[in-house]
This record gives sequence, structure tokens and C-alpha cells, in this order.
Amino acid sequence: MAQPKPRPATYADIEALPPHVTGEIAFGVLHTMGRPAPRHGNAAIELQTELNSPFRRGRGGPGGWVFLPEPELHLGPHVIVPDIAGWRRERLPALPKTAWIDVAPDWVCEILSPSTQRFDRIDKLAIDAAFAVSHCWYVDPIARTLEVFARQGDKWLLAATFKDADPVAAPPFEVHTFALDVLWMAEE
Repeated sequence: MAQPKPRPATYADIEALPPHVTGEIAFGVLHTMGRPAPRHGNAAIELQTELNSPFRRGRGGPGGWVFLPEPELHLGPHVIVPDIAGWRRERLPALPKTAWIDVAPDWVCEILSPSTQRFDRIDKLAIDAAFAVSHCWYVDPIARTLEVFARQGDKWLLAATFKDADPVAAPPFEVHTFALDVLWMAEE
């Protein structure tokens, strides 16, 4: 006897999750994750802090960007939540009144963790390409690395890699350099 085909996940499935659980829908499948580990959160906030002055505020850089931590993106049938997303201000001149954004970002950053990196690297990256996200960064706070990808057509090309305390100047933020180790904090 054939098994019934599972129904595609819906936004109601996300709304039914407990408040401490983040839900994402990719290709009809619900993915859930709990709160990030401290080193994950630290890397995310430090990177956003590093980019805000030159690229959001124009202090020591060109300005013209909007950055949001963990925005809920509604991209066609998909609901994804990158760790950080950035839009050129002309593409997102004002924040929506909804709890989500349906304008694909120009840049996303995922802070990798063992439990989510497969989903981040495969499903979410495919969605990013399909919706014309131009740049994707992967920060791995355990390996202390940064991988920078640029979309060329429907393919992602590895543009640069950095480790430990390397100076980072990478697309689309190559006019500003920072030491990668600002993202790492000592651990017990």
C-alpha cells in the first residue's frame, strides 16, 4: 500500500511553534531550530556592528545599506531566516509594517553551526540564488573562518576565504577592511 504524500508545510506550522523555536519553510519542508549558541550570537552581532558604521551610517564608508538580524524573508513559497541580511537602501528604502520582508536581500550571512550548516549551505543557498541574492557569507565560529560567495548567473562562486585574524576586505564590502578575529571571543 502506498504511503500518503506528506502535505507541504504552511505558515500556520511556523505560527504553531513555541516562541523559543525559529521555523523556516524551504521547498515545502518545515525546518526548526532553537536559540543559537553564545559564540554564534556573538559572531553575528560583532559582524553586524563592524558593517553598520561604514555601510549603514556612512561613517568611514559609502553608506547606503540596511542590515537586519534574523529577518523573516518570504520569498515565493519559502520562508527563510538568515542570521544577518543586507539590502542596498534603494531596494529597501523603508521597513515594511509586516513582521516579514518579501524583498530579497542583496547580501546574506549565515553563522554556521553543526545542526544547521547543511540546510544553510544547500536549501537556503538555492533559494538565495533563485531570488537573485548577490552575495552570501558563511561565518564558522568553531573553525574561525569566513567563506565569501558571489552569485554568477545561477551558480555560486567562492570569491574568498579568511581564517583566524586575517584582514577581511570582501565583496560586497571590499572598501572596508576589518580583522576577522573581532568575531571571536574567548571561550571557557
